[in-house]
Amino acid sequence: MVKARIIVVEDEPDLKEAVAEYLGANGYDVATAENAAAARALIETQSFHLAILDIAMPGEDGLSFGRWLRSRTQIGIIYATAAGTALDRIVGLELGADDYIVKPYELREVLARVRSVLRRVPQPAAPQAAKAEIGTRRLMNFGGFQADFDGRMVTGANGAVIDMAKSEFDVLEVFLTRANRLLTRAAISEAIGFVEDPESSRAVDIRIMRLRKKIEADPANPKFLRTVRGEGYIFSLPTGDGN
Repeated sequence: MVKARIIVVEDEPDLKEAVAEYLGANGYDVATAENAAAARALIETQSFHLAILDIAMPGEDGLSFGRWLRSRTQIGIIYATAAGTALDRIVGLELGADDYIVKPYELREVLARVRSVLRRVPQPAAPQAAKAEIGTRRLMNFGGFQADFDGRMVTGANGAVIDMAKSEFDVLEVFLTRANRLLTRAAISEAIGFVEDPESSRAVDIRIMRLRKKIEADPANPKFLRTVRGEGYIFSLPTGDGN
């Protein structure tokens, strides 16, 4: 089994090395970089499954670097942010991060969040294998869209692939596999593997907001992903859809 590869981008040398050593001791292949420029050089020549990015780095900050990273790859992203900077965390989630962690943090918490995100990071299949298994893929239709659970992608009526972050597809999959059922924010958080956190409800709301922009003709008046005030959300799948 191939080890998951992680890059830790952190300008505090002691913290960077401590995280790398701890994750390495727990079975991961870890590389480090002290800033965004050094990380870019590594990512241009190596592939990674997950990046842990400090937001407040000198030079290019973590949010800007994460935006660049997200535009190029499906890598999982965890932001590290200073305590009390809720705005940074919200912006990070809106930019497509999969999780965040608040400094100062315990190494055990880092490991828990890494494991949680890596469970959701798609592992690209070899082209031949993908071709051989295409007939047995798990597919589901809704409206003019089709979700491919194995390929972890959504296509529109014209066959075009919808640009969707892993975290957004995670939430969509939860709703599609539990269509026409009321789901609380806590139930959604648990289903996508969120580590328990006071900000989990806000993170779920952000992902749902982004999803609506991509699958709803009118995000302000959603046809599929409806809010049940004071209770949660429900994904309305018309009879006949889902085949």
